Amino acid sequence: MKIQRFFLILIAVTTLSGLPEYGWSQNDSVVDGIVAVVGGNVLLRSDVENQYIQLRSQGSIAGTAPKVKCGIFENLLLQKLLLHQGQVDSIKVTDTQVELEMDRRMRYFISQAGTPERLEEHFGKSLLEIKNELRDVIKETMITEQEQQKITKDAAITPAEVKAFFRKLPKDSIPLINSELEIGMIVKQPEIGDAEKQVVKDKLKGFRERFAKGDDFSTLAVLYSEDPGSSKQGGELGMFKRGEMRPEFEAAAFKLKPGEVSDIVETEDGYHLIQMIERRGEYINVRHILLQPKVSPVNLSKAKILLDSVANLIAKKKITYEQAVARFSDDPGKNSGGLMVNPVSGNSKFEASQVDAKIFFVIDKLKVGDLSAPVPTTDRGKQDYRIYYLKSRSNPHKANLEDDYARIQELALEKKKARMVDDWITNKMKSTYVAIYGDYRNCTFQRKWIKN
Repeated sequence: MKIQRFFLILIAVTTLSGLPEYGWSQNDSVVDGIVAVVGGNVLLRSDVENQYIQLRSQGSIAGTAPKVKCGIFENLLLQKLLLHQGQVDSIKVTDTQVELEMDRRMRYFISQAGTPERLEEHFGKSLLEIKNELRDVIKETMITEQEQQKITKDAAITPAEVKAFFRKLPKDSIPLINSELEIGMIVKQPEIGDAEKQVVKDKLKGFRERFAKGDDFSTLAVLYSEDPGSSKQGGELGMFKRGEMRPEFEAAAFKLKPGEVSDIVETEDGYHLIQMIERRGEYINVRHILLQPKVSPVNLSKAKILLDSVANLIAKKKITYEQAVARFSDDPGKNSGGLMVNPVSGNSKFEASQVDAKIFFVIDKLKVGDLSAPVPTTDRGKQDYRIYYLKSRSNPHKANLEDDYARIQELALEKKKARMVDDWITNKMKSTYVAIYGDYRNCTFQRKWIKN
């Protein structure tokens, strides 16, 4: 049983019904009541029913309704056990941490709804009311997550354990490894001229003058900011502390007073105007307008010509791919030898489905060891040219220790963590008060929650 089964933490409450990822139909009604107590924490019938309705709306139900609800109920008992132990261990979650997480989640909910007004209209509640109903749930979830992390934080596995794990796997349980690719790239970012930079600065000066004359900063951000992550929210970034943003951005932002707007700030992302919204302890919340200078066609062409020359040098074996990366690539991640890193696995191997479609279209035509022609790309609003290199392409196969050690090590560690969690749960159940009421006492549990 995977460790995730023990810790299915769904941050879903009735206030957020209707969002596909988190919600339920507003036509469903729940008759509430206490169905369990774990330590000093109660579990309500509505907690179970709401998660059941969510799964049903997503078509994720396998089995009869009573069986599924019993499974949800047992998962929630495990969460309450974690919460109780977190409280016993005096795990601290500050109001500031809760508000920061609240802001992050609200930005996501608003992005799903489209606008803050649409979110409020859907629930018939203000953003403040929605936040108030979520606050306690988020705090409990954060305590639960921290307690969960404590259980397996010291988990480690030796090569001998990995080999023993693999030897004991039944043949029909050895995982099938799909075809995997290793992809390198050499990036050339064209130089941005002074004229293009000045165009952007002049626009931002104009916005600052309009604000001084009474225009709303958030409206200007919606209309003109080139930051796709914040423009729809009027440029609002949410609560953050020092060390989370670009140094130049933070230096200007933390000097501002509420309502005040900064001078033009330059970072590697472009040029910004920043408005302070509020300061709360060591955290601040700001809005910003981001504009990015555009590359001139001449400089863009120069980048393409340079990469053509680099590819030619590699093809004629006058320079190796690795040497070309070190000398010519503007990619910040070139220290990995110019190989792209898979954010899911943390290594350089990608399954085809994990590769961006535009990149895969280029790579799929290459043989191992080949380079592509220079490809124009836009990354976070910045234009550049790239040549891609196909380092390897494996065939689908059953996992083996020689080729797939990292994958097998991950599976072995996951199983070891699951055992640690299993032992923890068994131990804590013995010393924790648990009471189950009503029809949920008739569930067939995987663990002995009801004691004689």
